[in-house]
Amino acid sequence: MVDRYLARELTQLALAGNALRPLPGGPVMFPAFVSGWLTSELAAHLAAVTALDTAAHVAQHGVRGRANALGVAVAAANLAAYAALIAGGRKADGVVEAALVEALGPDYREALQRDPLPTDDTVPWTALALPFRVADANVIVTRGVAYAEGGRRFQLNVYQRRDRPTNAPVLLQAHGGAWVAGRKDTQGVPLMLHLAARGWVCVAPNYPLSPKARWPAHLVALKRALAWVRQHGAEYGADPSFVAATGGSAGGHLAAMLALTSDDPSLQPGFEDADTSVQACVPHYGVYDFTAESGAAAAQRRLAGLLEPWVMSRDARYPDDYRAASPLYRVGPQAPPFFVVHGAADSLVPVAEARLFAERLRAQSRHPVAYAEVLGAQHAFDIFPSVRSAGVVRGVARFLEWCHATRHELAPG
Repeated sequence: MVDRYLARELTQLALAGNALRPLPGGPVMFPAFVSGWLTSELAAHLAAVTALDTAAHVAQHGVRGRANALGVAVAAANLAAYAALIAGGRKADGVVEAALVEALGPDYREALQRDPLPTDDTVPWTALALPFRVADANVIVTRGVAYAEGGRRFQLNVYQRRDRPTNAPVLLQAHGGAWVAGRKDTQGVPLMLHLAARGWVCVAPNYPLSPKARWPAHLVALKRALAWVRQHGAEYGADPSFVAATGGSAGGHLAAMLALTSDDPSLQPGFEDADTSVQACVPHYGVYDFTAESGAAAAQRRLAGLLEPWVMSRDARYPDDYRAASPLYRVGPQAPPFFVVHGAADSLVPVAEARLFAERLRAQSRHPVAYAEVLGAQHAFDIFPSVRSAGVVRGVARFLEWCHATRHELAPG
């Protein structure tokens, strides 16, 4: 029993160490991501478990003996590591606010038209205590709405406040999953609930997945969902003239592509005349370069192990078709306002890719570009409520509210 306690504490120490300083890429990339992500975002819960486990063990066995004393010492180190992770998570709010002030100006909050909610500037402790129970009693969800023919992969969910406000701005959330997995119900939910409670209508579509579907089928489907919003959104209280796009990972890539390929007829077969413009975009830990021309090892592994064999069309030409599928090569002066969010500790999509994308946007777009590099954040850090993701969600909401409030000033022309 004593050895089991020491083993538990040593295991936690290894997990906490990886969360603080993720293992480098290669074969350990995915395990490092999963363990680092969960440990970082659940640090407070793990600290409580460690404290209770140690208290129970000491009450039963004391600290006599080498193994007992070592186990308690390791537990103390674990608690210190969890405290550092929690402190790092709490810095996200300040990082996001600094990014917004830099991009929008120190007085940007004065443009926000909606009255603040009690949750806007406070930590949602109830949600953090039960992170996997993601719900809001004031928000209703209409599930499985067909936006095109083809079954479940062409259905979407609609989130709206229970009192169904009208003329509501719209958020379209694209799920991630490496273009081969994922569904509309499991990602972006904290942000959609927060915005729906503020009076937004949030739409989360499925889209066809690879390898059965090949690029650009994923993007074409999301453009169909966007066209559906423009045609049917008013039935749910939406103002279809303002649609913002967001998503994480592959969903961040797709959200950025939506924003950068507005009204491109080559990506709208059969609905070429539909308005698929996007008024703002917030990609989270997105993939922005399909070419791997930067030479980054992670991008080269993604190209050879995922994009070429699974995602891209079998007759895709390199590099031209891969550039056409890359937000990095789609940037131009007409890009809408962007808020690029990425974790500094991302093991799957290195943060350098987001930095380059934000730099290119700032160099070419005539609209504001905010960039937040969230300290200590792994890939997928916002899947469920945490101290870190709560700060990011509130900041993203402020950015989107600002874009909506200033939409007439930002409009082309």
